[in-house]
Amino acid sequence: RPVINATGVVLHTNLGRAPLARAAREAMARAAQGYDHLELDLESGRRGSRYVPCADLVAELTGAPAALVVTHAAAALMLALATVARGRGVVVSRGELVEIGGGFRIPEILERSGARLVEVGSTNRTRGADYAKALRGGDVAAILKVHRSNFRMSGFTEEASLSELAPLCGEAGIPLLYDLGSGLLTDPAALGLPPEPRAGEALAQGADLVVVSGDKLLGGPQAGLVVGREDLVASLRSDPMCRALRVDKVTLAGLEATLRLYRDPERALREIPTLRMLRAGADEVRARAEAVAVRLEARGVPCAAVPHEGAVGGGTYPDVTLPSWALRLEPSGGAEGLAFALRRQDPPVVGRVEDEGVLLDLRTVDPDEEDALVGAVAGAWRGAGA
Repeated sequence: RPVINATGVVLHTNLGRAPLARAAREAMARAAQGYDHLELDLESGRRGSRYVPCADLVAELTGAPAALVVTHAAAALMLALATVARGRGVVVSRGELVEIGGGFRIPEILERSGARLVEVGSTNRTRGADYAKALRGGDVAAILKVHRSNFRMSGFTEEASLSELAPLCGEAGIPLLYDLGSGLLTDPAALGLPPEPRAGEALAQGADLVVVSGDKLLGGPQAGLVVGREDLVASLRSDPMCRALRVDKVTLAGLEATLRLYRDPERALREIPTLRMLRAGADEVRARAEAVAVRLEARGVPCAAVPHEGAVGGGTYPDVTLPSWALRLEPSGGAEGLAFALRRQDPPVVGRVEDEGVLLDLRTVDPDEEDALVGAVAGAWRGAGA
């Protein structure tokens, strides 16, 4: 069921992560309504490739020689590992054996791909020399570097960079794989966010294959993108596992429409909801929160606009908060009861319970949803006996 996300968490995994741009929604609706030239070359009349439009756009936007789209980022990583390292060793730093969503861990994904894990370094410090020693010690097919996007380590730490690992892989004749995750294509400074690695930069630093997500900071439908060397991408495309991870026409239509928006960076910032919400300043959110508070007061719901801290979410920017504003409601019957009543509205409203109050952050509420929000809150306030 559609819900109103008033949590202030932009990429809320439990609420479906990135809301899609209008252009993406319309493209997906068109693809679902009838036939399209998914695997037909309209010029020759012969069979074509479903991957070409999106792959060409991804390559264009990242500067990659080639690209491939599969169902999601974990699938893309598993496909890459299975293709280049099945039955052989893959070197990974102990500090990068991370757990991703749903309790799945990098070692488990690597094992299921058929590759063999070769751990190097320690939890907090792994040097280039540790990788070099592993390459001399056995049958190794690749080095895998994993971006720690959902947590941060500080203090007595050290890690080997892509530019340090690339020469080692070159000398050994093996590929350097990078599980980047977030899928950020735009300049983080334009969003008011700290630096975050991007696929094009990773390739420039020496990575041979980079895996990113389509439904996180990229702002599109769920998908996994692989970019990198043309020969390696071709090998992935011809692997039987690729067919098992093949995306459908509706997903491809939404992803293609989202990627086309990035050709005009300013348009992308305006029209891709994830980017628009991240870019919104605290003053802008405050003005909206205060206006909605006035409307609720007029309907007998006492509330106040208060400062609040949102989050990027989706396993990205774990140490970054988004200065925001929220509506605070303090029902006499208890905050949990009101939160429950809000979730029973049509549409349901999901907020946050803090200090015996319910907070509804306007950053993640689309302006077009404000009327529905006011109606739902008024209904919940009455229904909860507040």
